[in-house]
Amino acid sequence: METSTLSFAGTPADALTAAKKRRLIAAAAVGNALEFYDFTVYSFFAILIGKLFFPVHSSFGQLMLAVASFGVGFVTRPLGGLVIGMYADRVGRKKAMILTLLLMALGTATIAVAPTFAQIGIAAPLLLVLARLLQGFASGGEVGASTTLLLEQAPQHRRGFYASFQFSSQGLAALAGALTGVALTSTLNAAQLESWGWRVPFVIGTLFVPLGYWLRRTVEEVPSAAHAPAEKVASLPLADVLRHHGKAVFAGLGVTIGGTSIHYIIVFYMAIYGVQVLHLPTWLSMTAGCVAGAILMLATPIGGYLSDVVGRNRIVWWTRVALMVAIYPAFIALNRWPGAVSLLSIIAALSVVHAINIGATGAMLGELFPRAVRATGGALVYSVGVAIFGGFAQFFVTWLIAATGNPNAPAWYAIGCGVLTLIAVRCMDEKAGKTLD
Repeated sequence: METSTLSFAGTPADALTAAKKRRLIAAAAVGNALEFYDFTVYSFFAILIGKLFFPVHSSFGQLMLAVASFGVGFVTRPLGGLVIGMYADRVGRKKAMILTLLLMALGTATIAVAPTFAQIGIAAPLLLVLARLLQGFASGGEVGASTTLLLEQAPQHRRGFYASFQFSSQGLAALAGALTGVALTSTLNAAQLESWGWRVPFVIGTLFVPLGYWLRRTVEEVPSAAHAPAEKVASLPLADVLRHHGKAVFAGLGVTIGGTSIHYIIVFYMAIYGVQVLHLPTWLSMTAGCVAGAILMLATPIGGYLSDVVGRNRIVWWTRVALMVAIYPAFIALNRWPGAVSLLSIIAALSVVHAINIGATGAMLGELFPRAVRATGGALVYSVGVAIFGGFAQFFVTWLIAATGNPNAPAWYAIGCGVLTLIAVRCMDEKAGKTLD
């Protein structure tokens, strides 16, 4: 492996003050939060966006094009993960985190001010797609760089707890996005929403960027206590990952695939399923999003804490088994007793188990790779797994229902992806409490 030397100045992770530790967590989590906030509000206003940006006479066609324009963001995630991950390994996590935040902010601001089709014609949907491509590129590199910083700065015995706030921030963002959508639709009429109201959530997202930039600009990037002042840095991190860490790549993909598939089913798809398949009231969609978001925000750090106490592998294994056992009966129950209480109760119960599961996976993915290629390796497995098995989860499960005629078919998708996680965990060494490579 070709290497060069990169020097860090600072104090060991355990010497950081409590205030600096809190700032570290906030700085790392803010980018992931912005990404999922945008995801939630875009999904909420997809019908309006389709109507305003796509010149299709069919309302269904407008919706499909709006959803497709959102989905293109997943196409650039792997590329962003590789490029920004290598940048983080070459020049530092902090610089990469500032870059991803600014790129995401540019994409969000573009959507907030983008002229509609009625104003600039075909350039409008092209501009919207360009903004989504930019957001996807930035999101792909976000988790690798920021999770790596959290792992390397956290006290050795609390890496799982620190890394869990990456996914806890997703829950907070989903909750904030859902509440913003509900507030706007409750206070504005249809004409106001179509004229300017749908832009408000994206403006709000953009306004938080200066705070995020300040947090990331002022956070200290210090070496782990176990590392010498001079660190070896891979000159070609991606080549090093593929050449020397193939087992870690496949294990990381297995863990990510199981987690992201069930995440998009529980947090996003089950509410849509209740409205479209079971014909439940539409207000349930955002209510379910609020419930899932709140639980993820609160319970994910519990999973991270437990992984520090009893080990990542044990937590991920048994919570994944529990979800695989529960998901099919959950769909059966929804179809047998369709209603708001059953839908919200099932989503809440599954969200608790899922939150504990992903609370342990943040540290697990980063610990698979040595420091010289940690951001690249983590970004590779996370962005590829999320892009394919998370971004296309709704497509896969919708196709399964149509192909089989079985309304419970989405459960089989989650179970199949879960098997890959179980295999992956069996191939991984336990790293909780051990010194990072």
